[in-house]
Amino acid sequence: MGGGNNGSRPGRQRPGFSPNYPQPEPDPLPMREDATSRIFSFVDDLFFQAKIQETARKLNVKVEFVKSESDLSERMKQNGEEKPSLIIVDLNSNSVKPLSLIPKLKSKLKKTSVIGFLSHVQGDLKQKAHEVGCDMVLPRSAFSQNLPQLLRRHGAAEDETVQ
Repeated sequence: MGGGNNGSRPGRQRPGFSPNYPQPEPDPLPMREDATSRIFSFVDDLFFQAKIQETARKLNVKVEFVKSESDLSERMKQNGEEKPSLIIVDLNSNSVKPLSLIPKLKSKLKKTSVIGFLSHVQGDLKQKAHEVGCDMVLPRSAFSQNLPQLLRRHGAAEDETVQ
């Protein structure tokens, strides 16, 4: 009888389940030579570091990768008074303990958004991250998909309006 297609007709797909709904790439921010980093990242996964760096480069956004809380403090001193707008945390990081780091960051940097990402099957870790102050917790796939919009929104200087 059928050719193993589970009763669906070839060439037809369920509505809303198109294999590729491309997200429009956000426009890059204006290039600023004096720009300081407004986004810091605790990510030791080389794949995600490369993805974040490439996306940031396309958008003219400066992202700095840090290995520890003291490394972050040192980099922030170099930026002067400007506080980071976003801190990205890999909740599976091996170099820091994310669940103890996030409350420290939130107490020092009250207006800074903290976004964590993890594997989609780590429901307990997601809950714990929210409890310790993570503003947003995303599965790796959603983080990757929304990365351009996140970097553009948080990478813009205070005086630049982002559509």
